[in-house]
Amino acid sequence: MIRIIKKDGTKEEFNIQKVVVAVNKSANRALIKFTEDDIDFICSFVTERVEAMNKDEVAIWEMHNIVESALDRVNPVVAKSYRDYRNYKQDFVHMLDEVYQKSQSIMYIGDKENSNSDSALVSTKRSLIFNQLNKELYQKFFLTTEEIQACRDGYIYIHDMSARRDTMNCCLFDVKTVLSGGFEMGNIWYNEPKSLDVAFDVIGDIVLSAASQQYGGFTVPCVDEILEPYAEKSYAAKTERYKEMGLSDEVAEAEAMKDITRDFEQGFQGWEYKFNTVASSRGDYPFITMTLGVAQGRFARLATISMLKVRKGGQGKASCKKPVLFPKIVFLYDENLHGEGKPMADVFEAAVECSAKTMYPDWLSLTGEGYVADMYKRYGRIVSPMGCRAFLSPWYERGGMKPADEDDKPIFVGRFNIGAVSLHLPMILAKARKESRDFYEVLDYYLELIRQLHIRTYDYLGEMRASTNPLAYCEGGFLGGHLGIHDKIKPLLKSATASFGITALNELQQLYNKKSIAEDGEFALEVMRHINEKVNEFKEEDGNLYALYGTPAESLCGLQVQQFRKKYGIIENVSDREYVSNSFHCHVTEDISPIRKQDLEKRFWDLMNGGKIQYVKYPIDYNLDAVKTLIRRAMDMGFYEGVNLSLAYCDDCGHQELEMDVCPKCGSKNLTKIERMNGYLSYSRVKGDTRLNAAKMAEIAERKSM
Repeated sequence: MIRIIKKDGTKEEFNIQKVVVAVNKSANRALIKFTEDDIDFICSFVTERVEAMNKDEVAIWEMHNIVESALDRVNPVVAKSYRDYRNYKQDFVHMLDEVYQKSQSIMYIGDKENSNSDSALVSTKRSLIFNQLNKELYQKFFLTTEEIQACRDGYIYIHDMSARRDTMNCCLFDVKTVLSGGFEMGNIWYNEPKSLDVAFDVIGDIVLSAASQQYGGFTVPCVDEILEPYAEKSYAAKTERYKEMGLSDEVAEAEAMKDITRDFEQGFQGWEYKFNTVASSRGDYPFITMTLGVAQGRFARLATISMLKVRKGGQGKASCKKPVLFPKIVFLYDENLHGEGKPMADVFEAAVECSAKTMYPDWLSLTGEGYVADMYKRYGRIVSPMGCRAFLSPWYERGGMKPADEDDKPIFVGRFNIGAVSLHLPMILAKARKESRDFYEVLDYYLELIRQLHIRTYDYLGEMRASTNPLAYCEGGFLGGHLGIHDKIKPLLKSATASFGITALNELQQLYNKKSIAEDGEFALEVMRHINEKVNEFKEEDGNLYALYGTPAESLCGLQVQQFRKKYGIIENVSDREYVSNSFHCHVTEDISPIRKQDLEKRFWDLMNGGKIQYVKYPIDYNLDAVKTLIRRAMDMGFYEGVNLSLAYCDDCGHQELEMDVCPKCGSKNLTKIERMNGYLSYSRVKGDTRLNAAKMAEIAERKSM
């Protein structure tokens, strides 16, 4: 009898079946399945080697070496998986120590990596601690050594590591399909609503439930069109009821219209309460976006105007109302509908008034220049943004990545992204110079690293079951989402995008020739063209919908400075501030006009179709004409445009003013301040505290053009 001496000194009889279990686990972690011949070879190899030792007792480390030798002959990838896992006890001790240290910080200090999370809440603290564990597990069991090194050094940044093992990222959720004919949620059958007020309640439930099963932006596209048929049903029922009460047709219709208007306003107010106070199971307030503005029916128009009215009016005590943050509103601008003297100019005016007061809605051009407008003008299809700036690449109904013929049309609603990985471009240039290597050679190495990570992510997520997100995968929320609960979701991933992100483009230009992108920008443009070419090559070769994304760095804007300084020191206009620039934007300290900023950033617009937004700081005091002029100009240029003000509200007396730090009316410092974080709004101050990290607060303090 041969016995195995385990690490704790106990002994067990040698059992080849335990080897089979162990190697199969290692294979599963590498997404590989052994054949019967593979298992037979491993069993024979291990048994022969153990017996050849002529020992009654074999140490566990000797067994590990024998098993590794067998796996090296069968599949080196599984052998590596086995080696990585064999010392898991020591690794887990270190991992849990990291989690414990982070958990202590979260419990007693808080966390400001995500401004949508209120880390003062118990539920959020629990979620953040779990996220830290999930992040450690992701790094240990999903990433290669090269990827871990690149992340730790700071050359790439893998977004949302705490969630990537479980689910997908941003999406355009198909609420209309889920509602149609009814659906099941939480083992309860929901009938399709028969009235507007019920539709608001049910849609609110759908959004909170589905948004909890993902990370990133959750967009309900064209919400005015979704609500319109339910308003029609309510109007018909109310009109009939008033007629039965003896009212004339004219009076009955007028009273019914009043009721519908009130239902819209109360429904939107209910959403604002729900989406800003009920945290998801992830511990944050889901990043919900709703787009609207092009539907021309009377109830669709009423929906848009009502939503804008409610947002502009704010929430809170009568003496101190202020706008909420969610849902983010995006106005879909069609020059033929919203231009001066056009049929829906009144809807445009209502949206301008709302933007000038609350910064939302943001504005998406459907008829200007560029990719989004081209999809709308050519096919009549709207590419709504997913959250703050992400956009989907086209996926055609019959042809897939490319149209089958000239009649094939792209589809966007019901699709999603599987995650983003961003390049830190100044770090890559600094590395190339220090090692006397060609910059593009080094850049291509990191692009290939991201490519391989995306490929594995597609494969890994494809093994998930539809039961992980039933509304999306089983009830039609996603394209093709009518799977059985035990089906794998792999078929749905063919239309999902994966993003290559970039940050600090301005600092790249500064490091290259000591000029900002406002002063020069040619090298930055050259680099972006190169990345586009490589990403398009990967897309063709891999058959995956890769996209290039202008990264909205929140906590990342400070982390990347720290990473750069650690390896390359402090360099003027590159790493001498506490933050780096977001995406392709001009540096916030540039003293340039809004028009100049629009023109400068336009150069990069068509190079980042996977994610982009343009915004300027409006040096005005609720000046509607100025807001209108800049918005129309942005729409002509084809932008996804954000109006940027610095909103401040005194929580003691209710006074509101732009860029206020002390209330001039009552002297209070108890203010609520709302700033544009990146492509979205956030609280820079709430009851004397902030949800933003120190680096972002430093950036906000220095803003001139943004």
